[in-house]
Amino acid sequence: DLLSELGPALARLAARGGVAVVPVFAVGRAQVVLHAIGLLKAQGVIPASLKVFLDSPMAIHTTELFGHHMDAHRLNATEVRAMGKVATMLETTEQSKALANRHGPMVILAASGMATGGRVLHHIAAFGTDHRNTILFSGFQAAGTRGRALLQGAQEIKIHGQWVPVRAEVAELPMLSAHADSEELLRWLGGFRRAPRRVFIVHGEPDALDALRKRV
Repeated sequence: DLLSELGPALARLAARGGVAVVPVFAVGRAQVVLHAIGLLKAQGVIPASLKVFLDSPMAIHTTELFGHHMDAHRLNATEVRAMGKVATMLETTEQSKALANRHGPMVILAASGMATGGRVLHHIAAFGTDHRNTILFSGFQAAGTRGRALLQGAQEIKIHGQWVPVRAEVAELPMLSAHADSEELLRWLGGFRRAPRRVFIVHGEPDALDALRKRV
């Protein structure tokens, strides 16, 4: 349950005056997190005054598209309008850089979701060194990414050629992974009128790939 995990994490953060850096995938994931934060504020789980910033032009434009394509998702018009008001939208690089001069409590949503590039790297470098802050991953982190390294306990990561010490709390929201599980994949495979002659199994952990290979 996303709300039961995200709510306490942000409530703790707000109480200690910290900054949450949330690496998000700009299309879909960012909007889910915005919607969840809006619900948590409405329910009083986290302070209504907690500042939220969406620092990704692509995510901002995608959020706007939700209002133009109501048949493509399950939110109603009121929920879409509320989602668009949850965060301050930062389009320019100057606005993004200015966040480094702000103090918590606040939440920064920025791409990329696995911290492989994008504006989120600047925020991790700026806020990841403080133990009061949190780096909160919003989905699966592939092997070899900064996100995976941090979840595995890395004490420092290289950003723009410099080693950055990480003292912030590192957490994840694993329920936000967008990948189908084995049951869903097998159900999809079972829908073909004629069985495929060959199946390539990619994009996963080695043990899980081999287990799925045997099931297929």
